[in-house]
Amino acid sequence: MKVETETSGNSYWILKFYPFGVLVLAVALNFMLGIDPIQISHPSREIIGLISCAATILVINHSWIMTVTELTRNRFKIFASPEEWISSGYRKSDVSEKGIFEIERCLNTHRNTTENIVYYILLLLVFSFVSPNQLAAWSWILLFPIARVGYTFSYLNGNDNTRGVFMSLTLLSVYGMTSYLALSFLFN
Repeated sequence: MKVETETSGNSYWILKFYPFGVLVLAVALNFMLGIDPIQISHPSREIIGLISCAATILVINHSWIMTVTELTRNRFKIFASPEEWISSGYRKSDVSEKGIFEIERCLNTHRNTTENIVYYILLLLVFSFVSPNQLAAWSWILLFPIARVGYTFSYLNGNDNTRGVFMSLTLLSVYGMTSYLALSFLFN
């Protein structure tokens, strides 16, 4: 028999409606930032500059994750391929429990970052060709990579609450671009 506590019941409702709350916040922020009717054109010089800045931040973040992963592998004698395991003389069973947790943390950070960047890039491509309002462009294009750096820092340091805040900011950026595109079509 499953007993549901008040806390788990509240968590269920928060998790169930959380994405819609972030979406509503993104829509409200878009109205505050300003929504221009869609005008399809080549990305402006400013947009290309913002995208370049965002890409630089994301590359630095990804390089940081890769470096921490390799340092963790080295520290705990964890190898990436069967050939490395054989030539090292170590076995997977030699890895400490702490080493297993730490490499999982690194690999999860890498996987999560890669998965989330895909949606950002797809939206960013479309967003950059609709001549978005400059304030909205600055907000949505730069919020994502900055939030990803915060997410990485929080995850690698085991700070779940802060990680959740940065996850929400990442989602806010993606929903901000998505809702901007939808709203700018409505105002066309």
